[in-house]
Amino acid sequence: PGILTFLADTFLVFSFQTPLKKTNALIAQMGITFVNAYVPSALCCPSRASILTGKYPHNHHVVNNTLEGNCSSKLWQKIQEPYTFPALLKAMCGYQTFFAGKYLNEYGAEDAGGVGHVPPGWSFWYALEKNSKYYNYTLSVNGKARRHGENYSVDYLTDVLANMSLDFLEYKSNFEPFFMMIATPAPHSPWTSAPQYTKSFQNVSAPRNSNFNIHGKNKHWLIRQAKTPMTNSSIQFLDDAYRKRWQTLLSVDDLIEKLVKKLEANGELDNTYIFYTSDNGFHTGQFSLPIDKRQLYEFDIKVPLLVRGPGIKPNQINKMLVANIDLGPTILDIAGYDLNKTQMDGMSLLPLLRGEKNVTWRSDFLVEYQGEGYNGSDPTCPGLGPGVTHCFPDCVCEDSYNNTYACVRTLSASWDLQYCEFDDREVFVEVYNLTADPHQINNIAKTIDQEILEKMNYRLMMLQSCSGATCRTPGVFDPGYRFDPRLMFSNHGLRARRFSAQVL
Repeated sequence: PGILTFLADTFLVFSFQTPLKKTNALIAQMGITFVNAYVPSALCCPSRASILTGKYPHNHHVVNNTLEGNCSSKLWQKIQEPYTFPALLKAMCGYQTFFAGKYLNEYGAEDAGGVGHVPPGWSFWYALEKNSKYYNYTLSVNGKARRHGENYSVDYLTDVLANMSLDFLEYKSNFEPFFMMIATPAPHSPWTSAPQYTKSFQNVSAPRNSNFNIHGKNKHWLIRQAKTPMTNSSIQFLDDAYRKRWQTLLSVDDLIEKLVKKLEANGELDNTYIFYTSDNGFHTGQFSLPIDKRQLYEFDIKVPLLVRGPGIKPNQINKMLVANIDLGPTILDIAGYDLNKTQMDGMSLLPLLRGEKNVTWRSDFLVEYQGEGYNGSDPTCPGLGPGVTHCFPDCVCEDSYNNTYACVRTLSASWDLQYCEFDDREVFVEVYNLTADPHQINNIAKTIDQEILEKMNYRLMMLQSCSGATCRTPGVFDPGYRFDPRLMFSNHGLRARRFSAQVL
């Protein structure tokens, strides 16, 4: 079968259906929508590394978007890249493979081989140098640099990716199965829409959910430092950003329509699996944080996941807890590869795609993030001292070195729960019952049953040290779960888990 994956950059999951009407009609309505799809780290490079490797960040060791954080570093290229799912697809399953778009944020850095480095596993390689742009960028075309300017008709990146993808479908071999990964920078900043879409959505503003522009009381200090109410300039900025993001997605919608039509014209649509997802969510004003990601809440860790293909019935909604570490195992499973030969932490979605009954599935997964901060004080924010970053002019900072946390996100028949611990001076704990509090306003860490806290703390330690099959063991609310409290107190006190940079 053919396999086609669309990866949007930094998505607003609740905005999905409005700007992407064609995508909704061509993928969601013709297949399955996973309404509980998540990323284990709400930041581009760690999340993309999880997609490629099928591993949690503590196993692929990409912790942020810098070379020092292992983003497209020499170490990543040596240790992880040879074992990504595209490398296995090409070497072991005989697939012709095609990549176009944003790979990893530091791809093309001179200290890591420049654009001459083509990762193993790709027959055709059209990768963006560094981070998201729409004009004035460089592509690595099979290892050779190609500069693009700012002429819409030949340079607008979303359209360039569409044309390269159509060319591949036109000229590829018909004697080998194919895999395509198209990773549009849209809707990532700088939010440059195609000229025909600059007037779209003029009346759209960011959603005013119940957690919009409120003080995040009983949350960790980085959330508490946000100014409430937000300044008018911040609100205008985030509304404008939200609208521009939607505008950039209209070109993504066009791209998807063109490729689906091409597959249909080639007679290959019915034999091709098509995935649509993103590498992380985004917030716009929740808890008075203007715009960014990197937080533990639903708006940052939840992403769209739509799949159509052979054996998938139309208009399906699936509520299982799935994560981007499952994409690699799923695609290898479709290709017939033995997943026992991999070191992946995720699970194949293929039984869920086929609608199999009585599938044993996870009830929890791990979220982990290592915060970033500058050693010096931010000049816009001297009062907060060193260690913060991504600060707005009104001194609201979006990240810090001790914005370092790990969470267990649980979804079972009886519980919809998130348990998080911070590696900061407070050893801060946040717990949310999403059944009663879907917008995560009330931290119930001090009122929830102590036994549940102990079990969640223990489960968190287990997941933070898991690898491969041990990442798929029963969660706290699974019938097969076994809790031995003695293991908790041999090395760690309750809520005293210190997950260091070495662990992540």
